[in-house]
Amino acid sequence: MGDIVDDPRLRDRNYVFTGRHDAGRQLGAFIKKLPGIRDPLVLAIPAGGVPIGKEVALALGVPLSLAIVRKVRIPGSTEAGFGAVTWDGQVLINERLRSSLGLSQPEVDQAVEETKMNVRERITRFTGGKGVPALKGKTVILTDDGLASGFTMLAAVKSLRTHIPEGIIVAVPTASASSAELVARSVDQLVCLNIRTTWQFAVADAYERWHDLDDEEVLEELAGIH
Repeated sequence: MGDIVDDPRLRDRNYVFTGRHDAGRQLGAFIKKLPGIRDPLVLAIPAGGVPIGKEVALALGVPLSLAIVRKVRIPGSTEAGFGAVTWDGQVLINERLRSSLGLSQPEVDQAVEETKMNVRERITRFTGGKGVPALKGKTVILTDDGLASGFTMLAAVKSLRTHIPEGIIVAVPTASASSAELVARSVDQLVCLNIRTTWQFAVADAYERWHDLDDEEVLEELAGIH
């Protein structure tokens, strides 16, 4: 299990960041003080992870690229998911949740195929069709705006491992304690400023200003980077 590094001053607190850029700047300054990070590269998970990753990359003076991952949506839901699909087509299903939902194999297959199509569309839209850069020997810093279940992040980590990086650091402004522990088992280090142990957890509760980023906002964030 990788180390979990947090800011004790921000534990179990809400509304500790004004917005994603503020969170990214604080996270970048925090990471910059950590020892032993060799040859880093920042990969951001769109949409919410892009402003976070942008600020972290600026703070460290390193390149930024994207790790495009999408939830496999529960049929009839616009938000909740029971799995994830990564940029290289890998699929990770939460079998316990799938079983509890009673989803049939055809329902799972259809949801996965729809998600794969969405991932391909976002790769074209956000990166012009380019995949992740060469990662062998790099320390990959994987960013998002927070961890709720942690399942999407786990899918990204699973794919990254196939690229043989030097190490994987997950860096997020906020996370539930349970998701932080879950993800830390699969990475070399998890950096999270605001860990919350409360029974109910929402990523948005760490931010004074919060909204879901649309594609145009992501493209604006990426302007001049790709």
